[in-house]
Amino acid sequence: MYLCTVDKEKKIVLFDGVCNLCNSTIQRIIKSDTEDVFRFAALQSELGKKLVEERNIDTDTIDSIILIEPGIAFYVKSDAALQIGRHLSGYRSISRILNLIPSGLRDIVYDFIARNRYKWYGKKDQCMVPTPELMAKFLA
Repeated sequence: MYLCTVDKEKKIVLFDGVCNLCNSTIQRIIKSDTEDVFRFAALQSELGKKLVEERNIDTDTIDSIILIEPGIAFYVKSDAALQIGRHLSGYRSISRILNLIPSGLRDIVYDFIARNRYKWYGKKDQCMVPTPELMAKFLA
């Protein structure tokens, strides 16, 4: 199995590149990522498809946010969101508190929002194109 070797020390956030909610969330992560922990790729990109395939992630059931740790480990749904929050200034405490709630309960809320995200926040015709300043944070 070929394993992608994209910056081995960075955590990779895969997101729905056409989702307005997901894109605004990525913008918030970038602003709060003061330690430069994360890199980003759309699930629809070639790299995104390769990374989910390498980890046997079913994007029919998980299609909004995935956090890939260096190596093969990954988090999905609310676990991914809380793991991301643990590294962001202003979100560390709330992430730790919410992590006390069982993931099954957290994922019920997460899935409800994920199912309705296009209806509530809209959808783009194509993936977000990062500004030149942000380009280094996005993986091709």
